[in-house]
Amino acid sequence: MKKETSHTILKTEHLSIGYKTKKAETVIASNINFELKKGQLIGLVGANGIGKSTLLRTLIKVQPVLSGSISLNNTDLKTTSNQELAKLLSIVLTEPLTSKNLSVFELVALGRHPYTNWIGNLTEEDIVIVNKSLALVNVSEFKDKKCYELSDGQLQKVMIARALAQDTDVIVLDEPTTHLDMYHKAYILKLLQKLTKETGKTILFSSHEIDLAIQLCDTMIVMSPDKIICDQPCSLISKGVFKSLFPKDLIVFDDKSGSFRVTK
Repeated sequence: MKKETSHTILKTEHLSIGYKTKKAETVIASNINFELKKGQLIGLVGANGIGKSTLLRTLIKVQPVLSGSISLNNTDLKTTSNQELAKLLSIVLTEPLTSKNLSVFELVALGRHPYTNWIGNLTEEDIVIVNKSLALVNVSEFKDKKCYELSDGQLQKVMIARALAQDTDVIVLDEPTTHLDMYHKAYILKLLQKLTKETGKTILFSSHEIDLAIQLCDTMIVMSPDKIICDQPCSLISKGVFKSLFPKDLIVFDDKSGSFRVTK
């Protein structure tokens, strides 16, 4: 988990995303072009229903590309097998955990599955990596607890530890702050920022916490009905990108504070 020189790790070219059936094709967004750098924290933001989850599912190869391409480490995702992908990209989804009866250590150890034999036996190296992952997110003290004993915030940290144990170049999280209070929302995103700096991994997350993302992210992908822009938060502010995200009858974006406020 050493930090390396920054380079493009994930790239999309003329990407179109959406849904395809035998009868029709529904395009959610098209002409998506961006390059994500190694060792950065990237926030994916936009209004409800704009297609953030669809984009994430396409990037992790759960949903097929309609057109265009996605490359990971300069390799087209279409030619990457699921087994290879599991060693390059790890995911943290919002679906309820089905294995809460596992201990924290056991759950995090599942991240080593791409590297273990078919029985799933852990080597000494695997155990070291699991313990290091637990330490990185400050949950070592919970390693023997059952997952059902944890709070939502603690469980989210454990899920991040599992992704770290998978030891991939890229970690993708779908709304990692859902169901958390204001403090723990900030805590989790600050933790993700810290992990990019300490591990050199690229972390991409979708979120409704736009104000926090502006403060903490190196890069942001902003989805709007007419276009998708990828840039540094300060550049997005200067371009007025956030002002067009929502109708102005209720909230407006304040350039000076870099945050949204309710209209009077």
